[in-house]
Amino acid sequence: MNTHRLERHLQRLKEGDNAAFDYIYEQTNRSVYFAVLYIVRDKMYAEDILQETYIRAIKSLEQYSPGTNFTAWLCTIGKSLALNHIKKYRREISTDFDADSYKYGSSETHLPFIFELAAKVLAEDEYEILMLCQVAGYKRREVAEMLSIPIGTVTWKNNEALKKLRDHLNKEGNE
Repeated sequence: MNTHRLERHLQRLKEGDNAAFDYIYEQTNRSVYFAVLYIVRDKMYAEDILQETYIRAIKSLEQYSPGTNFTAWLCTIGKSLALNHIKKYRREISTDFDADSYKYGSSETHLPFIFELAAKVLAEDEYEILMLCQVAGYKRREVAEMLSIPIGTVTWKNNEALKKLRDHLNKEGNE
C-alpha cells in the first residue's frame, strides 16, 4: 500500500472529490474488516460495522491527522463500533437456529470454522496479521506498513499464528 498515494486521496476526499473514496476503501477495507471480525466473530455484523466505520470516518475526516497511519485510525473506529455492538447485543438471545448451520455441514463448511478457531486460539495481533497475509492476500511488507510494525515482526507473527493453528488442529485430530 502506498501511504503517500493514500494521503493524496484523503486530501482529495476532504476537498470534496467523492471519487477518491473508492481508492481509499479498496486500500483499507480488508484491514478494518478483519479487525472488526475478530471482535464480533460474525461475518454479517462485521460487514455492517465495516460500512458504519466508513460512514463515521467520512463524517469525522477532519479529525484525522495527515501523515499518521490512516488504516490504524480506521481500525480504531471499527473496533470501537464492534465493542459497542457487543455491549449492546450481549444480552440478546439468538432465535436464528440456522446461525451455526455451517458447523453441521449444511452451509459454508471450512472457512467460518477456521476463522472462529483462529479467533479463539490466536492473540488479536496474530489474528489480524494472519487474516491480512493469508486471507486478504496482502504482502507482509504491505501489512507491516499498514500496522506500522517491522516486516520481521509481521513475518514472525504470521508464522507463529500458522504454527499455533496447525498444532491446535493436530491436537484435536489426535483426540
